[in-house]
Amino acid sequence: MLEPVLFRDRSQAAQIALGGVLPALIGAGAGVLLGASVAGYWAIAAVAAIGGFLSGFEHQDGWGGADRGLVGGAIYGASLLIAHAIAGTSAKVSLGSFPPLLAVVTAIVGMLLAGFGGRLARMQRERSAGAAEAVTQ
Repeated sequence: MLEPVLFRDRSQAAQIALGGVLPALIGAGAGVLLGASVAGYWAIAAVAAIGGFLSGFEHQDGWGGADRGLVGGAIYGASLLIAHAIAGTSAKVSLGSFPPLLAVVTAIVGMLLAGFGGRLARMQRERSAGAAEAVTQ
């Protein structure tokens, strides 16, 4: 099984791009689509969720993934709200009665998704190590 490069082993520029810039760009895209297309908004939200889950695989365990997911989710949510405000359109999807809370919600969801991804990756690595050890004995 091909092991992903761990986030901590990437260059600082790659860490900034993957952990900050990418969630901000996807969040901004979601913010623009929020006022344009319900389907487009939910499609980009699904892409963000999948990316958040997969980002956990770049960490040793669920805790490392959860930390990154928390930050990435907060950046995504804040960027979404800022881009939507700049676009000046009417939201086609409800932001609730207190829209800034969305950034908190996306941070929590990002934390859970990336944490689950990191935990799953750890279980796979442990399973692979156990199988490799059994073959060598």
